Amino acid sequence: MNHNPGMPIFRSRREVLASASAGFGWLAFSGLSAAAAAGTTRFAARAKNVIFCFMDGGPSHVDTFDPKPELAKRQGETIGESAVSKRSQSTANRVWLGSPWEFRRRGESGLRVSDLFPRLAGVADKLCVVRSMVGELPLHGQQNLLLHTGRILGQAPSLGAWVSYGLGSENRNLPGYVVLNNDWVPNGGLENFGSSYLPASHQATTIRARGVPVDNIVASGGAAAQRRTLALLAEQDRDFAAAVSDPAAVEGAIANYETAFRMQGTVPEIADISGEPDHIRKLYGIDSADEHQRFYATQALRARRLVEAGVRFVEITCPSFDGNNSPWDQHGLLKKNHEKNARITDRSVAALIVDLEQRGLLEDTIVLWAGEMGRTPHTPKVTETCGRDHHVNGYSLFLAGGGFRGGMAHGRTDDFGNAVVEDAADIHDIHATILHQLGIDHETLTFRHGGRDHRLTDVFGRVLTGLLA
Repeated sequence: MNHNPGMPIFRSRREVLASASAGFGWLAFSGLSAAAAAGTTRFAARAKNVIFCFMDGGPSHVDTFDPKPELAKRQGETIGESAVSKRSQSTANRVWLGSPWEFRRRGESGLRVSDLFPRLAGVADKLCVVRSMVGELPLHGQQNLLLHTGRILGQAPSLGAWVSYGLGSENRNLPGYVVLNNDWVPNGGLENFGSSYLPASHQATTIRARGVPVDNIVASGGAAAQRRTLALLAEQDRDFAAAVSDPAAVEGAIANYETAFRMQGTVPEIADISGEPDHIRKLYGIDSADEHQRFYATQALRARRLVEAGVRFVEITCPSFDGNNSPWDQHGLLKKNHEKNARITDRSVAALIVDLEQRGLLEDTIVLWAGEMGRTPHTPKVTETCGRDHHVNGYSLFLAGGGFRGGMAHGRTDDFGNAVVEDAADIHDIHATILHQLGIDHETLTFRHGGRDHRLTDVFGRVLTGLLA
């Protein structure tokens, strides 16, 4: 091909990668673009996407989905040595604290849900509540990392990254994993959303609630200039990939450049909810006078739009209304602040479930609602401003859609909600079950790193078949 020797040669990324490192670059790119992870055992999937509503800080299980009338009867009595646990903030002289909210039977199923969540109570027949979750450490950072990565120390890919890696992309113009953030980083840091040793193309892309959804999403010099910039970067990365011990990591970065380029035409359109019908915007709470609820409603509606467009895994974080980066962490002012968090999130999460169902998307989408821990059913002293402390002996989460049984509760804690006494489950079991519903065997979804095969569930995890329809 003739060209002016004074002009730079712009080649397509495919040409650059095909010529890089004796063809290794093209092989790496082929791997990144594969529809699913090689070697993974697959079977008929019940779901294609996941929306994770992350309730950071630890909502109180005994005030939401795990009714304990005995707490009210025994309020103010000391808990005693037998109730003390290393997995919660507890001493023998603490006292039981009843819930300030009533629990009622909801829907046709009769599932008990607290008055704290009036909108979620309205979709109780869709909720699959797990009341028997057990964690490892009553610390936010470690429990957040456990919830997201299956490891209390992090240094491993997040659930969203594994789902993206295992399933591949349904829409090449969008990333496989998106975090709809609210302008803060949770305890545990960005590792909660990272890809670690998986290719960088599987880490989360963040879309914020306030202001411009994604920085630099519109190219300042136009698409043609952006394409030339990418070609130059690919040319430089070709030489760099040939000189490093892990060229696949460089190829992952190149894949991210390409995805970002394609996102420029797609993300602004999906993030713009102004064209949604008024009744849908009202359903989610976009019309709320509370700015925090408006921000959360905006992100929840974007979550539906993203899975509708083919994004595999979407996570919505909670807004921090008082500067606390663990919004549900009510050591004091339990009633005031749990009610504030409920006002912000309840309407929008319920709307998301309703909206997905009316569009025929709920059967293909798993909605996961979870915090990293629960709250103690006891407190140092019962006062008008008292709260609950960190508790991982037993807590609750729920799943909806994606082939999970609605209107049911799995497992049981004791009469005080202090410890699991039946069908204990941990986050590895939840991860294994979610992957199962996505058509993936959690034991064979692996990635070779550091001389051995790693997986999301490590050496743990079992599919909780009792949760499945």
